[in-house]
Amino acid sequence: MNQTETKKLSLFALTWPIFIEILLHMLMGNADTLMLSQYSDHSVAAVGVSNQILSVVIVMFGFVAAGASILVAQNLGADQPKTAGKIAVTSISLNLWFSLGLSIILFAFSDFILGLMDLPAELMNEASTYMNIVGGFIFVQALIMTVSAILRSYGFTKDTMFVTIGMNILNVIGNYFVIFGPFGFPVLGVEGVAYVTMLSRFIGFIILLFILAWRSERQLPFSSFFRYEKRHVKDLLQIGIPSAGEQLSYNASQMAITYFIAQMGTVAITTKVYVQNLMMFILLFSIAIGQGTQILIGHMIGAGDVENAYKRCIKSLKIAIVIGTLMAIFFYSFSSTLLGIFTNEETIIEKGMFLLLVTIILEPGRAFNLVVINSLRATGDVKFPVVIGIASMWGVSVTLAWFFGIFLELGLIGVWIAFIADEWLRGVLMLGRWRSRVWVKKAFVKKEPEAATDG
Repeated sequence: MNQTETKKLSLFALTWPIFIEILLHMLMGNADTLMLSQYSDHSVAAVGVSNQILSVVIVMFGFVAAGASILVAQNLGADQPKTAGKIAVTSISLNLWFSLGLSIILFAFSDFILGLMDLPAELMNEASTYMNIVGGFIFVQALIMTVSAILRSYGFTKDTMFVTIGMNILNVIGNYFVIFGPFGFPVLGVEGVAYVTMLSRFIGFIILLFILAWRSERQLPFSSFFRYEKRHVKDLLQIGIPSAGEQLSYNASQMAITYFIAQMGTVAITTKVYVQNLMMFILLFSIAIGQGTQILIGHMIGAGDVENAYKRCIKSLKIAIVIGTLMAIFFYSFSSTLLGIFTNEETIIEKGMFLLLVTIILEPGRAFNLVVINSLRATGDVKFPVVIGIASMWGVSVTLAWFFGIFLELGLIGVWIAFIADEWLRGVLMLGRWRSRVWVKKAFVKKEPEAATDG
């Protein structure tokens, strides 16, 4: 795909494959939950808490992928494909070494980390098994994230979508064998699900790597895998660390809130896992729109088209709010049936239905954050969302979750009230930042250096 073709991509052309890809990633996680729910509710809770921890780790190596996505898009918009290629290869190399270190830590200290979550004793064994296997090979997910981000910035969103489809199919088939044991296959439970998850990810990464090599058209200098240019590493860190910082703060705050919920008992943990699995299907529209908007605005900023970048964010935000709200209403309307897919426990279904009702108020606030924060990142304005995010997530979300959920004993309802307050406060502040246009001078890419660098 040449530069002209990339610039002609519309939001819809970018977003629908991203939507399908995210949907299938969610289905992969939900397939584990749904199929394990037929095996044991305790297994669901164990895997749910383990994945909460792993999501924080994924964000820690996601900072390189985030930086690469923005810098590649800006350089392509500025007609600097060689620089974009160097940044792409450098980001893969950096993330490989960093994520390998994290994998070793997760494997060696899984019991200690789970112990910090005050996990009920009956969940510890299965949670530890899952953490050892999935956490020990988490570097594969880091590489998948990085290569996928690069392909999307080039406009090849369909490629990553098709690979995700294949990973999802492998995961479901594998889960069927290890959970239900057809044809005399041994029932392996949580351990089997963990092995299947890692195998499907590894196969997916190998395929993505071949696609990247094929799509690169000799614009990816693989010598940059070993020889880093100081300015590229500096720019990756300047964008990536603050970008990941906002998400890392969110996931860490969610871990703190999960700690509160663990004190409410196994039923509360399981209810949260089921409800948030359903909520992710509501949220994926806003996630896809936010990521597609980020790619477009990155190209526009690289090309110096500030006015269209401003309008693109506002249009995308309106679309995300409308779709997110309608989807929340739809899911609440069928909440009893949807929750019944996971469990027959009346207490869990009743609590989950009310949480999905409250989610109708929550979703528009989350749409603000997903679209506007991604837009700010695409321009290079990455520090402001982190500062506001950390202050709100911990000062509002965590604090109010404890106050309403634990102190006032409102349980999960109190936690959801805290979520609403946090998302709406941050959303309004992010919109104000976008309207101020402070981000206009934040771009990391100028058009002049390409000729000087590549002569």
